[in-house]
Amino acid sequence: MAKGSDAPTIVIKRVKKGGHGHHGGSWKVAFADFATAMMAFFLLMWLMGSTSEEQKGAISEYFNNPSAVPGSSTMPSPTSINGPGGASISMITLGGGMELHRTATEESASADPAAPINADTAEKLAEELDKERLEGLMTELREAIDQRESLAKFKDQILLDVTPEGVRIQIIDHERRSMFPLGSPTLEPFADTILRELATVIDNVPNRISISGHTDIRPYGRLNYSNWELSADRANAARRSLLGGGLTEARIGRVVGLASSVLLDPQAPDSPINRRISIVVMNKRTEDAINHENGSLLSVQDNGASAATSGEPVAALSPVQN
Repeated sequence: MAKGSDAPTIVIKRVKKGGHGHHGGSWKVAFADFATAMMAFFLLMWLMGSTSEEQKGAISEYFNNPSAVPGSSTMPSPTSINGPGGASISMITLGGGMELHRTATEESASADPAAPINADTAEKLAEELDKERLEGLMTELREAIDQRESLAKFKDQILLDVTPEGVRIQIIDHERRSMFPLGSPTLEPFADTILRELATVIDNVPNRISISGHTDIRPYGRLNYSNWELSADRANAARRSLLGGGLTEARIGRVVGLASSVLLDPQAPDSPINRRISIVVMNKRTEDAINHENGSLLSVQDNGASAATSGEPVAALSPVQN
């Protein structure tokens, strides 16, 4: 520039970049992995909190024992790597998983399938199955009484309850509607219909039944024919009606007449509700007790007959001392 000129001076500043290098995007990938892991962790915690013990056990069983057909096979599915036997079954026991949904009985049975189940375990399993079966029968009976017209209109004369012997069905007399004519063992048509309808429901379970006839306390004045004979004849009339409704004859375990010895309303012994037919669908324990009683009686009779044949003295029954 010429000396003495008034033109402004132009200054050019050059900035040199780069001094620390390029960071790249690797930290973004690491952060994304961390965020994904945290999301999966919280999702897992939420699922664990909202899953029942049975569902957890089922999930554990699937992963411990996978199958080519879900829910069908109890053996690991074959693979090209592990061969036809599937994955190794020698896994580390951590004390959880499978135990969540197994009972002690199932565990002992699965530990050695070839080992026999002891008598106590078998008895317990049979009683539990029998209890579930009778609970289902009670539900079916209630539904039948509510839904079937032939039973619904007489529901005030049908009583259902559970006793130590099993499920009890009682058909009681009404002041204006009796199951039998006075002093007669012949069923009225409506009572016969009730029994036949009940037979179709009772026959759904394999349990044997007990039938008992009951009267009120008023004496029956016929010669050589009392309330004992009348109640027994009425119980047998109920038996024939149940068989006519389709009940299998082998299901009859006991038929008895109890007269007025077991009153439904002891405070009013002459009440019509004491005149009734009682049907008990017996549980396993009661049925076993009856079978044991019958077996013991036959054993006593056989022993007595053998002693009499052999000429050995038979011990006489002594009267009970008061």
